[in-house]
Formats: sequence, structure tokens, C-alpha cells
Amino acid sequence: MVDYHAANNQSTVGGAQTYMEQENDWDRDLLLDPAWEKQQRKTFTAWCNSHLRKAGTQIENIEEDFRDGLKLMLLLEVISGERLPKPERGKMRVHKINNVNKALDFIASKGVKLVSIGAEEIVDGNAKMTLGMIWTIILRFAIQDISVEGAHRHLGQPECSKPAAVYIYQIISSWKDGLAFNALIHRHRPDLIDYDSLRKDDPVTNLNNAFEVAEKHLDIPKMLDAEDIVNTARPDEKAIMTYVSSFYHAFSGAQKAETAANRICKVLAVNQENEQMMEDYEKLASDLLEWIRRTIPWLENRTQEKTVNDMQVKQEDFRDYRCVHKPPKVQEKCQLEISFNTLQTKLRLSNRPAFMPSEGRMVSDINKAWHNLEGAEKGYEEWILSEIRRLERLEHLAVKFHQKCAIHESWTDGKEAMLTQKDYETCTLSEVKALLRKHEAFESDLAAHQDRVEQIAAIAQELNELDYYDAASVNARCQKICDQWDVLGALTHKRKESLERTEKQLESIDELYLEYAKRAAPFNNWMEGAMEDLQDMFIVHNIEEIQGLITAHEQFKSTLPEANKEREAIQSIQSEVQKIAQSNGIKLSSGNPYTSITPESINSKWEQAMAMVPLRDNALQEELNKQNSNDTLRATFATQANTVGAYIQAKMEEIGRISIEMNGTLEDQLTNLKEYQKSIISYTPEINKLEGYHQHIQEALIFDNQYTSYTMEHLRVGWEQLLTTIARTINEVENQILTRDAKGISQEQLYEYRASFNHFDKVRARALSLSERTPPLSCLSAHQGEAEFNRIMGIVDPNGSGAVTFQAFIDFMSTETTDRDTADQVIASFKILAADKNYITADELRRELPPDQAEYCIARMAPYTGPDAVPGALDYMSFSTALYGESDL
Repeated sequence: MVDYHAANNQSTVGGAQTYMEQENDWDRDLLLDPAWEKQQRKTFTAWCNSHLRKAGTQIENIEEDFRDGLKLMLLLEVISGERLPKPERGKMRVHKINNVNKALDFIASKGVKLVSIGAEEIVDGNAKMTLGMIWTIILRFAIQDISVEGAHRHLGQPECSKPAAVYIYQIISSWKDGLAFNALIHRHRPDLIDYDSLRKDDPVTNLNNAFEVAEKHLDIPKMLDAEDIVNTARPDEKAIMTYVSSFYHAFSGAQKAETAANRICKVLAVNQENEQMMEDYEKLASDLLEWIRRTIPWLENRTQEKTVNDMQVKQEDFRDYRCVHKPPKVQEKCQLEISFNTLQTKLRLSNRPAFMPSEGRMVSDINKAWHNLEGAEKGYEEWILSEIRRLERLEHLAVKFHQKCAIHESWTDGKEAMLTQKDYETCTLSEVKALLRKHEAFESDLAAHQDRVEQIAAIAQELNELDYYDAASVNARCQKICDQWDVLGALTHKRKESLERTEKQLESIDELYLEYAKRAAPFNNWMEGAMEDLQDMFIVHNIEEIQGLITAHEQFKSTLPEANKEREAIQSIQSEVQKIAQSNGIKLSSGNPYTSITPESINSKWEQAMAMVPLRDNALQEELNKQNSNDTLRATFATQANTVGAYIQAKMEEIGRISIEMNGTLEDQLTNLKEYQKSIISYTPEINKLEGYHQHIQEALIFDNQYTSYTMEHLRVGWEQLLTTIARTINEVENQILTRDAKGISQEQLYEYRASFNHFDKVRARALSLSERTPPLSCLSAHQGEAEFNRIMGIVDPNGSGAVTFQAFIDFMSTETTDRDTADQVIASFKILAADKNYITADELRRELPPDQAEYCIARMAPYTGPDAVPGALDYMSFSTALYGESDL
């Protein structure tokens, strides 16, 4: 057996092993120095309680409280982190001995040689054996594992080649004046100690200062009093070593806490940035959807206007919407899609779950709403054009209706009075016969006007069918004419019956006058119809229609010689009447008794009609010139449209080719793409020029164009798709750079990924279809079955679109070989900050983390509800798993 006191005076040249072997032996016969025993009792009790408090208990008397072995086993479980065999709860001596033996067996299993220490002495309350056992535990679990480098670093001394236990043992005497304790604290926490104010000749003040600061700020319990150290010639080395080892573990734990805090800060910073991007996306998506929601009802409004001018105002408002209000929203939609892709990339790179926007704000929802918007645009533009055509037709018909009504009303003026007079009652036979002939002529005239009345009724019907805004007045006028026509018919029939009743008594009628009247009336009606046609308004939309009118007019002019012959024949009848009257000495009355149509009126109307012919020629020629001008507008627009269409098609094909090539570094590709984007944007004036031509086309009311298959709407959509495609391509390269830098991918690896992707992208769609298993991904998961393949699909296609983009492909390929922070790593870091507890408090978070990140955690951590919970305890485990999508945050 080794002499315990002799061991204290031995040289340390033998090294740590010799020291440890000596300390494993305990002199059961020799007594401890009373001062040293007091120091050991106080120090070992404080050391044990610093660990037992983690289990919610403590000891008061070190040799009494360990006698039943229960708190001894609990102490070993706390400091080792392992479970001991289940203790016996009986009160008998054998139960206590068995419990202590379980504890001693556990100590021995850790490679500690227990000499002369038995369970019976511990149960009997042997103070020396109990202190020896506790020292053995301290030596094994608190001192033995301290590396010399760690001791040098944390205890603030120069490095040396001695083992840590020997090193601490050799410098025990240097702790007596208290300066070493203060220097140790000052080295790690200079804010707690004013070292320059300490004096070597005042050891009690120095020691009390160090012990109080350690207890208050470092959570190191006070294990000795200053007088215990100062009033002894040599302090007990075991007490000092135990006390100093607590400083080592405190500072070592602080360093681990700092490392853990740094890891958590980095993880939280990524999460905060991602959340800000999510908020930005949600706001931009909400604003765009709200704009679409407000705009669609405006485009679906079909309130009819009364005039063409009113509809052209709507057309101008729509043009302003397309050219001014919509283009910024196109950019917002493109930016929204780019932001969404960038966010998903960052989430994948940081091992976070994919971002799922609020209901109704997915990119697919925005695309659907945008599709509805464009459908409403198309319908609105078509409706405007159809309304303009309808109103043009209505205005034309309304003018024509009122012209025909005016002519008819002028003819019917006085006819009722004429038909209701009874002049035949006092007339002679010849006069009655004349009245009868005159009435027959009137009937002929009346029948001739029947066609005009039917035309008026037909025009009124068409105005009603086309929903003419003033249909009520049209119907009223038409009804008045029809009613009057019915009255005239009835009066005509009645007067004829009256004349025929007296016809038998009346003879002698002037046949020549009658013949004149019969021929003059239809001819006069023909002239009136011709004059009406010559003044008729017309509306045409192309050269073929105006040429048709010109042809019809030429045909009309070809009938004029024959009509002139009829006029001359009618005039010759009147000349024959004059000749007969002169030859027979007949005194003629002032006019033809059968008709009011005079030769002078026929000649006057003939001259008027002939004067209208050249005016009609000029009007038709002017319209022909206008249609020729419109045709020029069509050709101009078509030339520009064909050029723009070909440009857009060519650029779309170029972008598709560029996106699958691998020329230069990603930075070179990005620079080239941005220059390419500038080149495309510089083409905007050509689009604006085409918009100008389109405006002229619409202002000229041109509705078709046989020179091109392109429409303005088609080209607008193509241009928007071109701008969006180049922007998406640039974003893909930016995301590849982001992925490369985050994952440490080399340029050669990117080339290899691109070549593999292009090999399977046979149709150059820039995406691999999932209709069949994607070959390179299938190979990766072939040895793990369907479940692994489904897991991979959930990563590369989280939205279930049915296709894998190149960005998703390289994200997956790089992720498979790249280390990432995990929920377990974050939990381990929080556990360090929480001093190995299953929960953490708000004060601990505020102490260890920057203010903003501490408050971020406090606001999101759920309360901890475990059996060891305390008021205000927070659950850092569920919070950490939520960061990686393994639970809800």
C-alpha cells in the first residue's frame, strides 16, 4: 500500500501515469490532515451538488447522503450520461450495500482501479473512504480526460509537455494568493475582472473576488472559502484540482456554446432570408392577382354604345391598356416566376422544404389567371370590332330609312284630302271619265310606291334586329307610314267605286291624256327611284366591294339612252295632244286631267338625275381611292408584321439552341445572355412601329388583311413570350452559379451534368418528361426500388408538373454528394447552449445569440412540455426539425 502523505511529497518526474496509480491507492489506515479533510468535504460536496442539481436533488453531508447508494448511482448517471442498473429500494443494509457495489462496479468498468475502498465502508459512513471514492470519481470524470493542450489553453498557462493532471498538480501552490484564479477568469472574461487593481499581498480579497465572480457569472459553485486556502501552509491539492477543473469545464463549455451559437445563427439567417423572400413573393403575387381580378370585369363589360365615335373611344382605352398598363404587369409576372424559382433553389441548397405559396398564389394559379385575362382581352377586342361594324351598319340604315321616309311622306302629302273630295258629283261625263282615268293613274302610282313602303318596313325591321338605340322613333315613323298607307288604300278603293258608279253616265275621255298619264307616272317614279339610288349612301370595306358598286353604276348609266327614248316618247304624246287640239280647235284646260305630272316636271327631274350621275361617279371614285389607300396600309402593316414575326421565331429558336450549349464558364454564358437580352430589347422600336401601323389600320376601320397571316394580338403574345424566355434562361444560369458556389461544383462537373441532361433531352424541350422514368434519375435509384424513385421525384418535381428542369437536375445531382447542415446538427448545437437540458429558456437564447435571432427563436419555439419542464421552458427540438420541414413551425 502506498503512503498517501508520502505520495503528496513525491516528485512528479514519473509522469501522469505514476500519479494516477498512486491516487488509485487509498491509505485506509492513515488520517487526513484536518484542514485538508475540511477542504475536501466542502469542495467535493459542492462539486457533487453542481451535478446533482441537474437531477433536481443535492446532498448535505457527504458521508451520510451516499450511504444508501441511491444518490451515488444518480450522481454517476448524471456525470457519465449513462444508465446504471436499477437500484434496490429496500431499507435494509444488504440493499444499501448492493446499490453501492453497483456504483463501484460502474466506476471499475471505466478502467478505474479501486484499492481498499469497499461498499461496507461507504454504507457505514466512513468519511475517509467516502472522500477517497468521490476523489476517484472526480479524477476519472472531471480531470483525467482534460488534454494538456486544453489545460494550457483554458487555464491560461504556456504550453508544456507534461500531462494535464500533473501540470495542475504542480501549480497548486500558485493558486494560494488568488491571482491565478483571477487571471484565469480575466483571460476568458476580461469584462468580469479588473486584474490590474489586484494586489499580491491581499490573497483573501483576491480569492473572494474570484470565487464570487465565478459563482455569479460562470455558474461555478463556491467550493472553498478564502480562509481555507490562506490559513493552511499548503492547500489540499485534490480540492484545488477539483475547483480548477470546474473552471476548465466551464470555459470549455462556453467555447462549445459559442460554436453552437454560431451554427444556429447561420441557420437562422438563412431561414430569415428565405422567409423574407416568401413574404415578397406572396405580396407581389397578391398584387398581380388583384390587378387581374379588377381588370377582367372591365374587359368582360359589354355595355353597348349608341355611335361609332363612342365605341372608338372604348377602342382607344383598350389600346392604352395594351400598350401602357399591361406591359409592366407582364414584367411583374416574369419577375414573380423568376423569384419563385430562385427561392426554391435557395431552399433546396439550404436543405429546407420546398416553398408552397398560400392557396391561390402558386405560379400555376397566376398563369391560369393570366390565361383568363388574355382570353377576356381577345373577347373584348373582338366585341369592339363587331360593335363598330354593327353601329356603322345602323348609322347607314338609319340615314337611308329617314331619306326614304321623307320621300314617301312628301309624296303622300295631300293624298288623303284628294281621295276624300267629291268633285265628281258636279262634273260632266267627260270630267267624271277624266276623274276615273286620273284615279286609275293614281292607283298605278300608288302601286309603284308599294315597293318603297316595303323597303321602309324592311329597313325598320333590320334596325330593330340590330338593336338600334333610337328604334322607338323609327318604329313610330314606320307605323305611321304603314297606317297611312292602309288608309290611302282604303280611300283609293272607295273613290274608285264612287267613280265607277257614275262612269256609265259619263263618256268622252281624252285617250291621249290618259296614255300620257299612264306612261308618265311610272317613268316619273323610275326617275325618282334613280335619283334616290344616285343619292344613296354606301359603305364598303375593300376594293372588291367598291368595284362592285362602280360596275352597278356603269350598268345603270348604260340604261340611260333607253330611258331617254321613253322620256321623248312621253313628251311626244303631249305634243300630239297639242297638235290634235290645234287641228280640231279644241280649247285645252290648263293641265292634263289625268295626272299632275307635267312635261316640264319630267324634264326637270331628268336634268336633275343627269346632274347627279357625275356626282355619283366622283363619290365612287373617291371611295375607290380610299380603298386603294387602305390596301396600301394593309401591305405596309403586313410587311412589318412578317418581318417582326420572322424575327421573333428566329430568336426563340436561337434561345432554345443557346440554352443547351456549353460554351465557356457560367459567368461567360451569363454575360453573353445579358448582351443577347439587350439586343432583343433594342428591337422594341420595331414592335412600336408595328403598333403604329396597327393603330392606322384600326383608325381606317380595316378589318381584314390578305397579305399576312399574322395578327397584332399574335405578335404581341410572341414578343411577350420572347422577353419572358430570355429572362427565364438568364435566371437558370444565375441559379446554376448559385448552386455551383454553394455546392462547390467544378466547371467540369457542370459540363458533365449538362451533357448527360442533353443526351436524354431528345426534343430539346429543356425538360425531361416524367411520362416514363427519367433515365439518369432512374439509374441513381434503381438499386433502392420504387420508394427511393418516388422520393427523388418529390425532390426534382415538388409541384408534380410532370417534367424535370435542368436546374432541378443539377440541384439533385450535386446534393447527393454534398454535405448539408441537418436538423440533428442544429439540435446538438441548441443542446450545448441549453447545458445538455432537453429545453432552453428565453434568457439563455438572449445570452447566447444576437438580439434579432434570439427574438426570432423565442417567437417561434413552442413551450416545452416534458416531465423536466420548468416555467418558460422552450422546445428547441421541434423548432429545429421544423426548419427542415420535418414538422410544423
